[in-house]
Amino acid sequence: MLDPVLATLAASAGTALVGAAGTDAWAGLRQAVARWFGRGDAQREQVELDRLDQTACSVQGSDRAEVERACSRQEGVWQTRIESLLESLDGAQRAQAAEQLRSLLAQHVPQSGVVAGPGGLAANTVDIRADRGSIAGGVIHGGAQIGSPPLPDSPQG
Repeated sequence: MLDPVLATLAASAGTALVGAAGTDAWAGLRQAVARWFGRGDAQREQVELDRLDQTACSVQGSDRAEVERACSRQEGVWQTRIESLLESLDGAQRAQAAEQLRSLLAQHVPQSGVVAGPGGLAANTVDIRADRGSIAGGVIHGGAQIGSPPLPDSPQG
């Protein structure tokens, strides 16, 4: 069983990895993660690059619900793979691999910690305002309408 701190690191890495797919950070993170998994073995590194490419393809799409399910699945897959690799190492190797993983995440994942999926809005600061009876929203899923609210029922008595 993996130490809770390392399990949290694996979960964070899985989420960051999937969240970076299709972003500017993806290419560098993809290479670094494959190198981390490869541990000096070029053939293993290539296998990881292929897996990462499959992940990126699986989380692209136009159906938001399908993309969210794929992201959730892939986050779990990568968390499990990272945990398995860490568990396979002895204490000193595990500590070194964990530090390397933390370092590559710090280097390749945007530091804001804000990630939005397709149709989402990610920002450090947002100031959205409505003026003169208009509607304002960062992301609106579904319909929105402007109009007078219904009048309350007259009291019976």
